[in-house]
Amino acid sequence: MAVAPAILQPTLFFFFLFLLFITFPLIYSMSEAEALLSLKNSFSNAEALNSWVAFSVPCSSWEGVVCYNGFVTGLRLGGMGLSGIINVDALLELKGLRTISIVNNSFSGSIPELNRIGFLKAMYFSGNKFSGDIPQDYFQRMRSLKKLWLSDNEFTGNIPSSLGEIPHLIELHLENNQFSGSIPNLENPSLVEINVSNNKLEGEVPPSLLKFHESSFSGNSGLCGDKFGKTCEKATEDTNPVNAQNNAEHNNNIGNVSGGTNGSKGRNSTLQIVGIIAASVVLISLIVFFIVRSRRKKDKNFDMIGQQINDGSVEVQVTAPVKREVDSMKKTSSRRGSSHGKGTGELVIVNDEKGIFGLPDLMKAAAEVLGNGGFGSSYKAVMVNGVAVVVKRSREMNALEKDGFDAEMRKLGNLKHWNILTPLAYHFRKDEKLVISEYVPRGSLLFFLHGDRGSHAELDWPARLKIVRGIAEGMTYLHTELASSNLPHGNLKSSNVLLGPDYEPMLVDYGFIHLVNPSSARQALFAYKAPEAAQQGQVSPICDVYCLGVVILEILTGKFPSQYLSNGKGGTDVVEWVKSAITEGRESELLDPAITSSRNSLGEMARLLHIGAACTESNPQQRLDMVEAIRRIEEIKTEGSRESRTIEVLPSLRDGYADSHVFDTQGQGHVEQSRRRHGSDSGSQEYFEFGIS
Repeated sequence: MAVAPAILQPTLFFFFLFLLFITFPLIYSMSEAEALLSLKNSFSNAEALNSWVAFSVPCSSWEGVVCYNGFVTGLRLGGMGLSGIINVDALLELKGLRTISIVNNSFSGSIPELNRIGFLKAMYFSGNKFSGDIPQDYFQRMRSLKKLWLSDNEFTGNIPSSLGEIPHLIELHLENNQFSGSIPNLENPSLVEINVSNNKLEGEVPPSLLKFHESSFSGNSGLCGDKFGKTCEKATEDTNPVNAQNNAEHNNNIGNVSGGTNGSKGRNSTLQIVGIIAASVVLISLIVFFIVRSRRKKDKNFDMIGQQINDGSVEVQVTAPVKREVDSMKKTSSRRGSSHGKGTGELVIVNDEKGIFGLPDLMKAAAEVLGNGGFGSSYKAVMVNGVAVVVKRSREMNALEKDGFDAEMRKLGNLKHWNILTPLAYHFRKDEKLVISEYVPRGSLLFFLHGDRGSHAELDWPARLKIVRGIAEGMTYLHTELASSNLPHGNLKSSNVLLGPDYEPMLVDYGFIHLVNPSSARQALFAYKAPEAAQQGQVSPICDVYCLGVVILEILTGKFPSQYLSNGKGGTDVVEWVKSAITEGRESELLDPAITSSRNSLGEMARLLHIGAACTESNPQQRLDMVEAIRRIEEIKTEGSRESRTIEVLPSLRDGYADSHVFDTQGQGHVEQSRRRHGSDSGSQEYFEFGIS
């Protein structure tokens, strides 16, 4: 009987060593720098990450590290020649991590266990050599995932059915792999982009995916259905008696498995061990509880990252309180009656490009909160006719009475230019206003450069130059049509530049200077960040030039400007950084690595960098004026480009007058705007992140 305690003592010793081993990782937490260095050490050929060095701050100068408010939120490691393994344990220490991009590298082997990182929103793994089957349940715990790019790898086996369990999945790219079998039934409500072309898939495409273009499924000879002009054979059940017998035997074996028993001998020792284990579990639970409790506040802050970039610009689901606000507005409007002009229910249409609609149409629409910005809250509303609009709700636009407000809104509604997103309608109340504009699915330049989109790699040099030139053309037009205003735009920043399907930029939130009280303008309008406005309150059209310069530097460097943040914490002071580097002849170090592969265009990039620096001169007398800035931007061409359209600065603007509209040189004019914003279907209910100012 004394044998059991003798055996129990070493058992307990090793058991407590085991407890120490599993609880130590919970007690010790890496810093972000340590975690990133551990990640780097797991890579091969990591010369591109030489800026990742100990005793430095990742958010200051580490290549490919995206930060917000001093925390790491994304990794952009595309095209760096990396290989080896991916240390997922290290990534788990980056509590703010939402996006990871390793596109166009040389990683191989099975898919890493990124599914352990439940808070990831975007995974971009395209253009590597990953292979093998992906477990069917791989994506079950990735409830936050929105963008998944696994294209151009060597994956095999069936497409994981757990993809259908991701509630907010927006983009799915699996093309150019070796997936086989049938396509699972993906009924993700937010899915607007899918590509499974050039695999080995077969069978019928699920009904939930038939809305997508057939090019999304091309290169799979085994697929059938009306979309492919090939009749599907009716599936037959497996009646093979051998399989049935094997299945029955398997089930019987499962039912017959038993642990056996040795009677009552040794039961007391077993009970003692069970009691000790139970007590240890309680101890572990207490340790974990206190650790989690101490870190909860920190984790909550990380959970908000992505919702706070540029004053909280990200989509979330509408909650009941928001709907009550809208319902309250509806009741108030119905009591007041209808307004003069087009539109019904106190909604005044100033641009009928998207048709005539009233406030009741908005009240019945499916709505989503987009975010809060300098002017207030913004919502996306999809009306019953399929038209999607953005409703900006502001309490700051109260500088004018109704007639004055109406005149300003109609002036903005009459603007016609494809780089300008014109407001569609407004709703006037003394204490708050609604401004309704067209919804642009692809989102803002801010999110392409810094946010969850992970589309940073898409913005190569030709795309970025196109965006800069489109912004310049839009600013030319505004400074022509609104020449009498002391701030023709007044709020130019990357969140107020929306991108169409071909990277055609559209400017929003312009011309509000007369609508906003001077006391609110300083907080609401980015032009007030120009040095002369911030220090002496002097605003003029040259403040718009400063804003244009900041956007140019942001596009070229890929850095998030600290100028956008009201608290002065986080981001990069791109103006001073660029100025210092130019003085020291280090221009090449400033350029975003994603565009430096266009080596034949480095000279053009440097020219544009100098234009951005000249636009952000602190002395407004030394700063370029808008006409000269546009002229210099016009002269920059991409290597070997043959552009179908050129930017034309109006002769009237060159001469200092403002009396005509800008149209493209092919004469298509404003009728092309909706197509450029949405692709083929301007009334789509597609759902993308949307940058709000």
